[in-house]
Amino acid sequence: MQRPSSRQYIDGILRGDHVVLAQAITLIESELPADASLAAEVLDTVLPHTGKGQRVGITGVPGAGKSTLIDTLGMHLVRDRRQKVAVLTVDPSSPISHGSILGDKTRMERLALEEDAFIRPSPARGHLGGVARRTRETMLLCEAAGYQNVLVETVGVGQSETAVRSMTDFFLLLTLAGAGDELQGIKRGIIEMIDGMAVNKADSGNEANAERTRMMFANALHLFPARPDGWSPQVTTISALTGKGVPELWETILRHRAQLEANGFFAQRRKLQALDWMRELISIGLEDIFRTDRDIAARLPKMESEVKEGRTSAFAAARELLAFFRNKNT
Repeated sequence: MQRPSSRQYIDGILRGDHVVLAQAITLIESELPADASLAAEVLDTVLPHTGKGQRVGITGVPGAGKSTLIDTLGMHLVRDRRQKVAVLTVDPSSPISHGSILGDKTRMERLALEEDAFIRPSPARGHLGGVARRTRETMLLCEAAGYQNVLVETVGVGQSETAVRSMTDFFLLLTLAGAGDELQGIKRGIIEMIDGMAVNKADSGNEANAERTRMMFANALHLFPARPDGWSPQVTTISALTGKGVPELWETILRHRAQLEANGFFAQRRKLQALDWMRELISIGLEDIFRTDRDIAARLPKMESEVKEGRTSAFAAARELLAFFRNKNT
C-alpha cells in the first residue's frame, strides 16, 4: 500500500481521522532515516494547532490500577463531559527480545469502544523516563487531531521516570491502600514532583484503610517545602473500579490548571516543556548521527568485544570512540 503524502497526513490529522493519526504516529516513531524529513514536515505544519489540551501524566507502582483508572476517567470525559480523550500508554520492552505486549487496549475495554477516544500503546524500546521515545511528538499529533485531553500512562514508578513530569501539565501518582509501607516504597524525588496523588481501591470494605493511607500521605506532603507555583498537591481516595471519586479527581486537575494559568506558572511550565523537548531532540539526533557513522560502525564491534572480554573498560572505550568521532568531524 502506498504511503500517504505529507498533505494527506496533515489533512487527516486535522480532521481527526483515527486511521491517519495512527499512521502518522507510526511515521514519527520510525527510526528509518528516510522517514525523518517527512515526519518533521508533518509535525511542523500541525504545530500551530497544538497546545490547548490538558496533558496528564499518570504513574504508579505495578498493580496500582493505572489502566483501570484511565478507562474510568476516560469514560467520564467522553460520556459526562462530552470531550475527546487520547491515551498514550507505554509497554516496557523486553531486554531480551526487545518486544512488548502492547496489550493496553484490552485493559481499557470500555474506552477502546468509544468513538471520541484514541488509545495508542507504544514500546519503550529501552528509552528511559517511563515513556516512549516519541511520546512528546505523539501528544502533539493527538492535540492537533482535536483531542482536548491527553493521558499518558507510564511504565511505573522508577528512578528514571521523571521524563513524564517534563511533558505534562499535571503529574498524578496512583498508589494503593494496605500495600505495606507505602511511603518507603516510593522515591522521594517522585513525591517532590507530583501535582496530586490518588489512593486507589477505596471500595469493598477497604474505605477506612484507604482514608488512613490518604491522611498519611497528606501529612507527609505537608513536610515538603512550599512550591514556587503556589499549588499544594492534593491527596484523594478513589475507586477506579466503581468510579467513586474519579470526577472529583478531575475537578482537582482542572483547579490546578486554573490556578497556574492565573498566576502565570502554567505558561512558564509549557515553555520549560518546549526547552526539554528541544534538548531531548538534540540528544536523540546526536546519538543517531553517532550510531549511523560508518567509521564508528566499523570500530564499534571491536570495542564492544574488548569491553565484554575485560581487555578495556567501558569508560575508556566510550572515551576513545567519542574522541575519534569528534576528531574526524573537526
